[in-house]
Amino acid sequence: MTRRKLTADEVELWRKVAQKAERLHPEIPQAVHPTPLPKPKPKKNPKPRIDAFELGQTHRVKPSGNTLKPSVTEALRSAPVQMDVKAFNRMKRGKLKPEGKLDLHGMRVDTAHPALIRFILNAQAQGKRLVLVVTGKGKDRDEPGPIPTPRGVLRNQVPKWLSLHPLAQAVMQVSPAHISHGGDGAYYVYLRRTR
Repeated sequence: MTRRKLTADEVELWRKVAQKAERLHPEIPQAVHPTPLPKPKPKKNPKPRIDAFELGQTHRVKPSGNTLKPSVTEALRSAPVQMDVKAFNRMKRGKLKPEGKLDLHGMRVDTAHPALIRFILNAQAQGKRLVLVVTGKGKDRDEPGPIPTPRGVLRNQVPKWLSLHPLAQAVMQVSPAHISHGGDGAYYVYLRRTR
């Protein structure tokens, strides 16, 4: 919005009012005709400098929510392959037939652990290479709570037991079984050769 200029009558009226008014600071000399300030000129904005742009440079990475420990099955699937890759791929597809089977269904932890140790060490002593350990998928918990509880005690304990002494020296690879051999409720255990 621009200011309008004063008319001659308005300027004369202002001078009469200014002559009758008392000065606030009489020691400061007064100019006869105060010069109006010049009208401000609009400033031209310089063109903004465009820096190099990379796709996604302003994207903010959202912090991940609750990162829970991966399930035992996911951890075993992402574990590095220790055995022959061809044999491992055949085993994953269910093409290799297990030479022995241990069913831990219905067992408690205190009876399942010694049974597993006995079975694995006997299988290795007999020269077997691939055995199947059936744990079952486990039951769902009745009370959901704030702390996630893994489903199936034996299903989560058996891979840990296989990585501890005395079974660690006998076991080369542990992998979830193919659906034809029990799926997520069973594990393939590939044993080392005895020397």
